[in-house]
Amino acid sequence: MENIELIRQSARQFAETQIRPHFMEWDESQHFPVDLMHRLGAQGFLGVLVPQEYGGAGLGYQEYITIIEEIAKVCGSIGLSVAAHNSLCTGHILGFGNEAQKSKYLPRLASGQWIGAWGLTEANTGSDAIRMQCVARQDGEYWVLNGTKNWITHGLSGDVAVVIARTGELLDSNGMTAFIVEKGIPGFTGGKKENKLGMRASETAEMIFDQCRVHESQVLGKIGDGFKQAMKILDGGRISIAALSLGIAKGAYEAAVKYSLERQQFGQSISNFQAIAFKLSDMAVRIEAAEALTRKAGNLKDLGQKLSRESAMAKYYASEVAVQASTECVQIHGGYGYTKDFPAEKYYRDSKLCTIGEGTSEIQKVVISRDIAKNGA
Repeated sequence: MENIELIRQSARQFAETQIRPHFMEWDESQHFPVDLMHRLGAQGFLGVLVPQEYGGAGLGYQEYITIIEEIAKVCGSIGLSVAAHNSLCTGHILGFGNEAQKSKYLPRLASGQWIGAWGLTEANTGSDAIRMQCVARQDGEYWVLNGTKNWITHGLSGDVAVVIARTGELLDSNGMTAFIVEKGIPGFTGGKKENKLGMRASETAEMIFDQCRVHESQVLGKIGDGFKQAMKILDGGRISIAALSLGIAKGAYEAAVKYSLERQQFGQSISNFQAIAFKLSDMAVRIEAAEALTRKAGNLKDLGQKLSRESAMAKYYASEVAVQASTECVQIHGGYGYTKDFPAEKYYRDSKLCTIGEGTSEIQKVVISRDIAKNGA
């Protein structure tokens, strides 16, 4: 616990000094602060789970949850970028890369020298990823990639991407393969940058592959295992979105408490009125429950145990709590909550993505219910 508190203070100080002074400016202009990512890497926040032998911090999921939470309390956008970099691109190479791949890419990713992206989603295959149209065909020692990936965090600015492409028949869960693709190779370009409601400082864009030749040494794991790898990566990724949601919920809650104590109506603080006090009580209870689910999933991940149900539960509940907390935060602020002079409206906008990204709330229910049907209560 002492170690986690030291990490919490470090992440909190970084967020307050390096992010808070600029987060609204970045949000308004949809500016993705690449230089900040480099500083996050120097602080050890982009290789949290990477072993020290590869230049990472060598920490576990409890520390990782804490870091994401503290950053997201200040800015969900930066929290999202840190989560995607750690859990998806870096996590995929760490989990399934061979020694040469890990030695080459992990030190650059962990240090923040390189920014990572991860490509699974396509325009018409969000939750239905098994119908992906991005294909790779073998040509001697190379694989030739053609297609487009959408809604990719760091799709433009990423220096390296893990891309899952179809190498077999459509609808075959053993017919997809993961590739490491570096920025700058012929046939790999960034496309449209999305103009989003929230999380606006976290870059979301297309990745386009047009006769992109990737050497066979860039295949992650076995040919045909890409989809199965991706599902395992998403188990861990859902914990990071739960942590992101938790941070946004806590940020909204703390802002609501602060305002309710300061705001005077009818000769007293509005926190004295039961309508407001009960909103704060509900927020506090839900946040505690969300943290318990998130920490439980993180513990299972650290122990190397099965966690599909638990990570889905954490992601589903925490993301919905983030939306509830940020909605109540706006309501408690009243008219001021609808202005950009207070942080309530940004928590409100940022929170919604948590119920969509890395599997919608509805998909989490599918994962949970299938696990119940398969394994019982």
